[in-house]
Amino acid sequence: MTAIEANFDGLVGPTHNYGGLSEGNLASARSEGLASSPREAVLEGIAKMKALADLGLVQGVMPPHERPFLPLLKTLGFSGSDAAIIEQVGREAPHLLRRASSASAMWAANAAMVSPSADSGDGRVHFSPANLMTTGHRAIEAPQTRRALARIFADSERFCVHDPLPYQSDFADEGAANHVRLCENHGAAGVELLVWGRDAATSYDGRFPARQTRQSCEAIARRHRLDPARTVLVQQARTAIEAGAFHNDVVCVGTGTCLFYHEQAFEDRDGALAAIRQAAEGLFEPAFVEVPASEVSLDDAITSYLFNSQLLQIPGEDRLVLLAPEETRENAATRAYCDRLVAGNGPIGAVRFASVRQSMRNGGGPACLRLRVVLTDAERHALSGNVLMTPALFEALNAWGNKHYRDTLLPADLADPNLLVESREALDALTALLGLGADFYPFQRG
Repeated sequence: MTAIEANFDGLVGPTHNYGGLSEGNLASARSEGLASSPREAVLEGIAKMKALADLGLVQGVMPPHERPFLPLLKTLGFSGSDAAIIEQVGREAPHLLRRASSASAMWAANAAMVSPSADSGDGRVHFSPANLMTTGHRAIEAPQTRRALARIFADSERFCVHDPLPYQSDFADEGAANHVRLCENHGAAGVELLVWGRDAATSYDGRFPARQTRQSCEAIARRHRLDPARTVLVQQARTAIEAGAFHNDVVCVGTGTCLFYHEQAFEDRDGALAAIRQAAEGLFEPAFVEVPASEVSLDDAITSYLFNSQLLQIPGEDRLVLLAPEETRENAATRAYCDRLVAGNGPIGAVRFASVRQSMRNGGGPACLRLRVVLTDAERHALSGNVLMTPALFEALNAWGNKHYRDTLLPADLADPNLLVESREALDALTALLGLGADFYPFQRG
């Protein structure tokens, strides 16, 4: 069956700021307290989406979440008018205001794990929204993420949108940032690689939290009805987590038959590769592209986000294209490696660069911004809303971002009640633009 791999990128929200909320994310920690530019951020993301659509790829849009999120603050005992709540929390608990105002849902790679219909036992595309329970600012995302997925992928005969896994430490789940699918072609059965950082049955005493559990990966494989023989669970290297690779997609990316990864990505590298080969037997021959630590250190890989790139099959091109952040080009080690990579005869034939600097300063590269969804022609035509990138949608989104987003924003500015009004006006306009309905956000439902 013919199918394509679509990218659904998260739109950056109007409250994009550098609050330094993500433990283990070194870029986020370095940027804490700096001035952000929400307008630049959203326009960078829209430009990246348009560039991929222009290359002939199917590119979708995931809406931002309502921020600041008043329901969280009200649950914590703050009361009064919305403006009064914002002002009170800004005075008394600014850390809670940063948590309620985070635009982290922009990183759609953490929105959900997705399994295509070719892999699932019931022939539907399965979505499991990530509970993101390891970090407080992201743990509030799952209900709205589920609503977005259920609204866009509304045809229950073709799509199955699950509830998130239980909010228990045993089932901590960070979504597709810890998931890779390999296949000969997208419409055929493939191998699903689920990467975990800790086993909930044992203790973990690392410098940074290991966010994904083995148990969550096992649960997702069961609920997506994956073939156990074609499903591989692999442990991320503790060394990588301790170096700041808080998700597997900071050290590994793959598409088609190609897995592009750092030498120190997996705790048991040889065992992981052997398990993938065994799962792929009779389907395809995996193409492993390993980056030696002697050429690119873990520190350089994490600083440059070489692996937090999109690995793309562009129509008309025989070899894959790696879409990396500009920071990869600016790092001497990764730039030199990329030059050697494309000069060879391997599966990756070109490296292109995208400017997503606002996202990068908070620890998210091109791969963080997108959720990959494999769709057949029938599934693609069953999508709801105006969410696929076209020239007209690009122009409309550009105008929308320029109109509604601030040029600069400091964490202290989150205490301005006017920001709440501006954000809601922006989201109201966006729901009409994307055809998501007038009841999409909590504030719209009263």
